[in-house]
Amino acid sequence: MDPRQSRGHNILLVEDNPGDVRLTQEAFKEGKKKVNLEVVMDGIEALRYLNKEGEYAECPTPDLILLDLNLPKWDGRQVLKAIKSDKKLRSIPVLVLTTSNAEHDVINSYDLHANCFINKPVDFDSFFMIIQQIEAFWLKTTILPTSVG
Repeated sequence: MDPRQSRGHNILLVEDNPGDVRLTQEAFKEGKKKVNLEVVMDGIEALRYLNKEGEYAECPTPDLILLDLNLPKWDGRQVLKAIKSDKKLRSIPVLVLTTSNAEHDVINSYDLHANCFINKPVDFDSFFMIIQQIEAFWLKTTILPTSVG
């Protein structure tokens, strides 16, 4: 039995826009799967979280990472490169969820081994639908690694 059946899926949202954080939280609350959504607001905090540094020492390792590209301090590209270069972290699926639809961002994200690239919609209904699709595919259909490292 998958241990996530009882504990739920741990998702790390790396997003600096409070409105997008709130929308994501609301969308997952309405979902069918139990989700523990942790949020960090910049790239440096994301890596501190993933490396369990400081106040993040007891935080769960995420089953999935939702990563914005345009972040303060370290941007999402730097975070993605660091995650996929780290043997302990690289098996965690990283979904780039960003307002950018620039071809160079898409290509660069896949070159850095993003698991998918999603253009973040601006209206609530479309955003909600995207989160439902993420839940349906990544949390219901796919088999995620049960432990990292």
